[in-house]
Amino acid sequence: MSSSPTSSSSSEAAADLPFAPMLDVQCHVDFVIGSTRMTVRDCLTLAKHSVVRLAQTAGADFDLRVHGVPVAQGEVAVVDDNATVRITRIVVPSGVGWE
Repeated sequence: MSSSPTSSSSSEAAADLPFAPMLDVQCHVDFVIGSTRMTVRDCLTLAKHSVVRLAQTAGADFDLRVHGVPVAQGEVAVVDDNATVRITRIVVPSGVGWE
């Protein structure tokens, strides 16, 4: 079975959308598992096997950002020995008016 998120029938339906010419545009996607604040001094002492404490708790959903804009939250899942992402929540960007 294909791992593609779209099927041929959904691809054909997408061709009718007003933004169809943009469907194959490449996007920069980040999966942000956490963040923290560090001093320059602390950054300079980082080495192999250093542990950096994050603000997020273990097991918390992480942010999925497209070009820096949060669009979803998700969790890490394993499928066939591969790390994957399971989307748990869609986030409507502020100012879009989809609320």
